[in-house]
Amino acid sequence: MNIKKSLQAEYLPLSLIALMVLTRFHHFGDILHLPDASLAVFFFAGFYRKRMFFGFLLALAALIDYLAIENGTSGWCVTPAYVFLIPTYAVMWFAGRYCLTFKAMKIAELVKSAGLLTLATSAAFAISNGSFYLFSSRYEDLSLGEYFVRVAQYYPSYVGFALIYVVAGFAIVKLFKLLPQLWANQKSV
Repeated sequence: MNIKKSLQAEYLPLSLIALMVLTRFHHFGDILHLPDASLAVFFFAGFYRKRMFFGFLLALAALIDYLAIENGTSGWCVTPAYVFLIPTYAVMWFAGRYCLTFKAMKIAELVKSAGLLTLATSAAFAISNGSFYLFSSRYEDLSLGEYFVRVAQYYPSYVGFALIYVVAGFAIVKLFKLLPQLWANQKSV
C-alpha cells in the first residue's frame, strides 16, 4: 500500500477534521491545550487532493473561530486581513499536494518533504503576518521593521508546531504501513 492510498483512506478526512476542532480553539496552546494544528491539517489535506475538502476546511476554520469568539476568545485577529488565511492555507495545501509525489517515504524523500514544509510554513507565516500588518489597521504607527522585530519571536513556534504535527502524521502513516508486515511476521513465528 503506498502513501496515497494510506492517506486517502476513509479515516483521513475525519482525522483532519477532528485535529482541527481539537486544537483550533486555542491558537497558541497552553498547559491544557495543544497548539493550533491548522497548518498541518491543510498540508495533509493537500494529500487528499479534493478541492471541496479544502473549501470545507476553510469554512470549518471560520466556524471554529466564530464559535471561539462567541465563547469568550479574543476576536483581535479578526480584521480585514482575515481573508488572507485563504492563501495562507492554500500554500500549505499545495505543499501537501507536491509532497504526495514522494510515495515511498524513504529518508531522502522525507528530508525533501521537511524542507518543502519548512519553506511553505515560512511562506504561510509571511502571508498571514504581512497581511495583518498591512490590512488590520492595528499598526498604522509602527514601521515594517518594528513590526517584523515584534512578530519574529512567533516564527519558531509557528514553523515548529507545524513540523511536529506533520512529523507525527508521517510517523503514524509509516506505522500503519508497517503493521501488516508486523502481523504477517507474528503469524509466521
